[in-house]
Amino acid sequence: MTDTSILVPDSPQPHTIHREDYLAPAFWIDTVELTFDLDPAKTRVLNKMRVRRNTAVGTDLPLRLDGEDLNLARVLVNGQGATFKMDNGQLVLSNLPVDESGFDLEIFTTCQPEKNTSLSGLYTSQGAFFTQCEAEGFRRITYFLDRPDVMSIYSVTLRADQALYPVLLSNGNLVEEGALEDGRHYAKWHDPFKKPSYLFALVAGKLVAREQRIIARNGKEHLLQVYVRPGDLEKTEHAMQSLIASIAWDEARFGLHLDLDRFMIVATSDFNMGAMENKGLNIFNTKYVLASQTTATDVDFANVESVVGHEYFHNWTGNRITCRDWFQLSLKEGLTVFRDQEFSMDMAGSDSARAVKRIEDVRLLRTNQFAEDAGPMAHPVRPDSYQEINNFYTLTIYEKGAEVVRMMHTLVGEAGFRKGITLYFERFDGQAVTCDDFAQAIADANPDSALHKLLPQFKLWYSQAGTPHVQATGLYDEMAQTYTLRLTQSLRPTPGQPDKQAAVIPVKLGLLTRSGQALPLQLQGEATEAQFERTLVLSEAQQTFTFVNLAQAPVPSLLRGFSAPVVLHQQLDEEELEVLLEHDSDPFNRWEASQRWAQQIMLNALRDGNDAPMLPERYLAALRKVLNDPLLDAAFKDLVLTLPTEGYIAEQLDVVNPQRIHAVRQTLLSQLASALKADWQRVWELHNDTGAYTPDAISTGRRALAGKALAMLTLDAMHSGDSVWPGKALQRFKDASNMTDRFNALAALVSARHPLAGNALALFYQLFKDNALVLDKWFQLQASAPGLQGDALTKVQQLMQHPDFTLKNPNRARSLIFGFTNANPAGFHRADGAGYQFWADQVIALDAINAQTAARLARAMDAWRKLDAPFQAQAQTALQRVAAHGKLSKDVREIIEKSLA
Repeated sequence: MTDTSILVPDSPQPHTIHREDYLAPAFWIDTVELTFDLDPAKTRVLNKMRVRRNTAVGTDLPLRLDGEDLNLARVLVNGQGATFKMDNGQLVLSNLPVDESGFDLEIFTTCQPEKNTSLSGLYTSQGAFFTQCEAEGFRRITYFLDRPDVMSIYSVTLRADQALYPVLLSNGNLVEEGALEDGRHYAKWHDPFKKPSYLFALVAGKLVAREQRIIARNGKEHLLQVYVRPGDLEKTEHAMQSLIASIAWDEARFGLHLDLDRFMIVATSDFNMGAMENKGLNIFNTKYVLASQTTATDVDFANVESVVGHEYFHNWTGNRITCRDWFQLSLKEGLTVFRDQEFSMDMAGSDSARAVKRIEDVRLLRTNQFAEDAGPMAHPVRPDSYQEINNFYTLTIYEKGAEVVRMMHTLVGEAGFRKGITLYFERFDGQAVTCDDFAQAIADANPDSALHKLLPQFKLWYSQAGTPHVQATGLYDEMAQTYTLRLTQSLRPTPGQPDKQAAVIPVKLGLLTRSGQALPLQLQGEATEAQFERTLVLSEAQQTFTFVNLAQAPVPSLLRGFSAPVVLHQQLDEEELEVLLEHDSDPFNRWEASQRWAQQIMLNALRDGNDAPMLPERYLAALRKVLNDPLLDAAFKDLVLTLPTEGYIAEQLDVVNPQRIHAVRQTLLSQLASALKADWQRVWELHNDTGAYTPDAISTGRRALAGKALAMLTLDAMHSGDSVWPGKALQRFKDASNMTDRFNALAALVSARHPLAGNALALFYQLFKDNALVLDKWFQLQASAPGLQGDALTKVQQLMQHPDFTLKNPNRARSLIFGFTNANPAGFHRADGAGYQFWADQVIALDAINAQTAARLARAMDAWRKLDAPFQAQAQTALQRVAAHGKLSKDVREIIEKSLA
């Protein structure tokens, strides 16, 4: 082929895209035939498309194709040279054929994968080729209508040096492969299902695969493959078993089957995200594929299972039905997060283990997503505008979006939700649709439900930003034997949305006696038999619900299972919290009682200016009962005995002094360690022998509780001068047969700031210096330790000079830099502003390499306006310094400008 390259100029300056401006595409692309001649320095891409006009839009509009960092060599229309121009970063073709059957468009381009440090589009990593096309990476591969509502059938031919790239993969089914001249070879792939360009993928390199064939419920055989680099194959068994479990679960729970002959997972160490659900060829960060007991913790094993499930579930909720536009991102992400959460809970087994998973999900939501709702980047689950879509891969889209789906599930029930999902696929399979389309399908399948009756109002969850606050007050009438519950909701203004409307909020509740017995729940005027748990629907600014036939004043257990993503305000005294903690039948609210109690103690101390509060004996006694209760799972005990995080406490305050929050929490943590020392010792003796390693829920809980006990005993030893428990922690570190126990012991020494921590860290490095994922843990542990070996910032700056540190690898950058800025409030928030200046340096440096990673780091300063006076001015100075930098990406600039606005 003749290469007469045209160097396309850089992309234009960012502009704001509005949801209300959506227009259907002027053209459809029915088929795409891609041929790649893979070369790191210069990959050639031949793109042959069958294009036709969307006559519903018009017959005289030009075809505008997106492209970025491409060298354009040739454009042919029906085999003839075409007239085109470059306009604002797009390839524009006019005077195109008007034949209803369409026309053939051929585009030949080249790109430079080895220079693509953005990890978007086609890039190289450790001698192999990978792609990442969501959201707008395909335009870095070829000129295209790079938008999710243009769905096409793809055929792909890959050609490369066989010695360097023996494995050639793309979407769909392998239809042909063979040898070429000069030591090259080829592979042809065909995907029979229409997909948008963001789901395209290719992989080429020296890879090995774990393979397994399965027979689906419909009798069809499928080949499953997990590809990794040589040497990592032994760490793929858990990923394979998670994939098999995901396929079986989706068939059983929702009747959704695997629709391709094969399903492939490929792991790479250079990846901006956790994983990507490209049709039939999922590309994963190694962090969510590789797991062995010697290198991965229990959390890692759980994350692999969850992420493998998530990406597989996208095959239907995201791939078979995709988003009309990127404003509808939660259509696929929120729904699929809900599905992977349900999958993980079902895999956990027992009710208690399911509750542990639910608590962990809610902790993430309340600590991080609620903070997002309260900050400058607050946006609805379905945003109204954006400058850079990569900035909207947020917890609001994912986690809050999942809670919106969960509320639908609550309002229509399990059977009703299954009917709704079935109707959703009957209506929209193979289409690009909206969040409204999904909600309408669930409601239409359940015409008698509260969701159907209140659907227009319920959909405010998609359009209103912010976290609703619900105030609950109760009044017991002894004479009438009634209990009146008043619920009031409010939603604070957020950027661009000063006025809010009342939302539909399902409130699952129960009522308990002071001795912990469940009370019947019969509302005034009802003739139906009373229940012991029910769901109220709050749909007005204020509503009252009166329960009858109650012989005594109840203790309310509200928002069971966290039935809505709201902040609940209710006044509960110590006695009521104790009742809930000891007796509530809802495990979530038992845990919540412990959190509320601890939160009250911490907030009272902070508001009173008391940096050395005392834990009440009643609180300690209640925790002691939990710790020694033989009927409770170890994992649940671990959660109950964990104090609220510094970040969550900061969210409860209008003015935040991170140093004081840290001091108060550390004081209470030390008291918890000391006051329950005998109990911690007993827990250690009962749980420290975890036996042969398995990542099941019971074993995981035992290791978690043993690790908690060891950390508490080591912390107490630092204050008492006892050398026994630090010595035991060091010995545990050396002798452990699995990474969970080893890392828990190391973390116990580091968190206690014990002198033995330095030696343990050095030994840990020597043991695992050749394992990148384990080294990430090593970097992150040190970055998140407030006072390890002196000043935390100095330690982080020293680690940046370590030969194993690089900014170019997102995992490594996240482990050290994000570990400091996001997980070490006391180290990061310094009165002299040095932490903020360090942050500014790294945002600017990262932005020159990888804008997506830099933008995520920029979010560390979202809450700067809430900081107390010694910190706020310094934070503003750092933000202004980044804003003044002349070469910011649009990713980072959008976040910085919104933070300063």
